[in-house]
Amino acid sequence: MRYDVIIVGAGPGGIFAAYELIKQNKDLKVAVFEAGYPLEKRHCPIDGDKVKTCIGCKSCSIMSGFGGAGAFSDGKYNITNDFGGTLYEYIGKNEALNLMRYVDEINMRYGGEGTKLYSTAGTRFKKVCIEHGLHLLDASVRHLGTDINYVVLKNLYDYLKNKVEFFFNTQVDKVEKTADGYKITSKDASYTCSKCIISVGRSGSKWMEQVCNDLNIPTKSNRVDIGVRVELPAEVFSHLTDELYESKIVYRTKQYGDKIRTFCMNPKGAVVNENTNGIITVNGHSYEDPALQTKNTNFALLVAKHFSEPFKDSNGYGESIARLSNMLGGGVIVQRFGDLIRGQRSTPNRMNDSFMTPTLNATPGDLSLVLPKRILDGIIEMIYTLDKVAPGTANDDTMLYGVEVKFYNMEVAVDENLMSPHDGLYIIGDGSGITHSLSHASASGVHVARNIVKNS
Repeated sequence: MRYDVIIVGAGPGGIFAAYELIKQNKDLKVAVFEAGYPLEKRHCPIDGDKVKTCIGCKSCSIMSGFGGAGAFSDGKYNITNDFGGTLYEYIGKNEALNLMRYVDEINMRYGGEGTKLYSTAGTRFKKVCIEHGLHLLDASVRHLGTDINYVVLKNLYDYLKNKVEFFFNTQVDKVEKTADGYKITSKDASYTCSKCIISVGRSGSKWMEQVCNDLNIPTKSNRVDIGVRVELPAEVFSHLTDELYESKIVYRTKQYGDKIRTFCMNPKGAVVNENTNGIITVNGHSYEDPALQTKNTNFALLVAKHFSEPFKDSNGYGESIARLSNMLGGGVIVQRFGDLIRGQRSTPNRMNDSFMTPTLNATPGDLSLVLPKRILDGIIEMIYTLDKVAPGTANDDTMLYGVEVKFYNMEVAVDENLMSPHDGLYIIGDGSGITHSLSHASASGVHVARNIVKNS
């Protein structure tokens, strides 16, 4: 089987690459290989009742499948170069922003119409934050919500399914360079193509590392973000979320000079489990439909850890901390902020005595036994600082879930076309280590597709 273009991975990068390839040239023969399932067959067996923990599915329906790991996220597309990746360093700031706006237009065309685009431009909160040593980053944020995000993905698949050949539940074992392109091998079958786009996301990090080793593609270690997910009554942050929806706030601690940031804010959302390679971490969702909203708001507080030589396994470091949490709590641990400050573990009785009801059934425990002191000290310092702009953040009953870990792929060597040192082999999305968000990953797919068509 020979194709003009083979795409490995059906996450945001792969989807938008396929979309743009077909839009630019409908005669191209394109195939997409995905280790996971089609969107409608992606169901995690963990129900909190009969199945409470990961059972090691052959393909994790949360992390893999059409839509990638972002399929069941809260569907936030941040149109900015200030965070979400370093795509602009390769293709230019204006081009990156234009591509993100183009992705937003497609999302609106395929089911996202009517959702709101928020912006931090001109907001009075920038001054309020600066007064307290906090820095509000610039961004336009399109919030689709977990529910509408699913609708958009379904509509995109319905558009593509008869124009692109999809191979689901098909793990690609090997990528090889040939005299006139590339050969990919899956089980006992092989397929060839002139151009190959790899877009395997964060869950494909170990596979991507093997491909780079096989093809002698240079890489360098990336960072890992470690922290907690904060949950509190929605009223505490309502003055920010009503106007901005998501506020990306960065703080430099006085004690260590470390930078801590808020991430993935979910007004009236829910805290959820996330499974990464069998490790249970925590994340958050929010919905556009008022009927699905809760009384709480949640967001992450993350500390970025960069490592120097000779250490290279930043993801392994994050995994070890997450495994410790799983060991102590059987999964995610939750602790009241007041208990943490007083040096006592949260217990079921203390949780039941709270004025706030958590949205995730996690194990009450002590995060100081899991997180390194430097990271935990920084998180506590930022919570007290956030309390100055959102009074109530440092209340005793504020819930801290741990751990939240954001893994980043090693950064792969690519040029301004996102092409590897091998002609015709492109590496995009979060699997490249360059993008860290839905918007940047999607934009990278469009960028590569246009380059392929232009040079065909």
